[in-house]
Amino acid sequence: MSPDYETEYNNRARVPEHPALIAGWARDSAAYRSEAVCELGISYGEGERQRYDLFKPETVRGNAIAMFVHGGYWQALDRSFFSHMARGLNRLGVPVAVVGYDLCPQVELGHIVWELQQAAAALWRRFSLPVVATGHSAGGHLSACLLATNWANVDPDLPEQLVPAAYGISGLYNLKPLTETSINTALGLSFEAAERESPLFWPAPSGLVMDAVVGAAESEEYFKQSRRIVDVWGLEGVRTRYEEIPGANHFAVIAGLPDPEDAMTRRIAALAGA
Repeated sequence: MSPDYETEYNNRARVPEHPALIAGWARDSAAYRSEAVCELGISYGEGERQRYDLFKPETVRGNAIAMFVHGGYWQALDRSFFSHMARGLNRLGVPVAVVGYDLCPQVELGHIVWELQQAAAALWRRFSLPVVATGHSAGGHLSACLLATNWANVDPDLPEQLVPAAYGISGLYNLKPLTETSINTALGLSFEAAERESPLFWPAPSGLVMDAVVGAAESEEYFKQSRRIVDVWGLEGVRTRYEEIPGANHFAVIAGLPDPEDAMTRRIAALAGA
């Protein structure tokens, strides 16, 4: 019996309390912007959404910048909901860029991938530091895409390992199942386009680091997504790691990031050299 992809990937239906959780994100995010040392709305492209907010630690301890990429199935939310995702890493000495991007159906998904590549390149050009990509849900997909990017194709002057590590949180790495769901109404992916935009099918970034974590209370498809990229890329020389976050649903899985003592936060900080 084939999976019911509509049910498996409809996280808002699976977590009825999601509106309160998202409202909490907005409140916590606004509160952190009011207290943090930050630069808001830094442009990396021509569009209004092609901007990042940079949150700075009091003392830098790492040797990389962390980039946080938000979720929303490439068609919802924006960076203003996620400023507080920088708090824990800032406390550990890691600067964090919370990145925005255009949404489907206004742009195609492949264009969003290109935008995030431009954002990472802009961070490199400004700071000459590698970027550790971390993201939630659709942001996990985009983080894996950054890890697997051939940077010479973006700009020959960029370093080969501009993004040496990615930390995907409940990410989507094989987009083909989404073509059978209502999520694809805005995405407009053909089966071929879904395969083309799936990092699982890209040349594996051998020698680099890919963590794929998922909430233990999520659907079986989300377990499959993370296990699969860890298994496939691991066999091809990527240093992979899989973890389930106890008790966490799709929205609660990022709840620990504002806390510097959370294991998730400490792992990302370690990837950034802090």
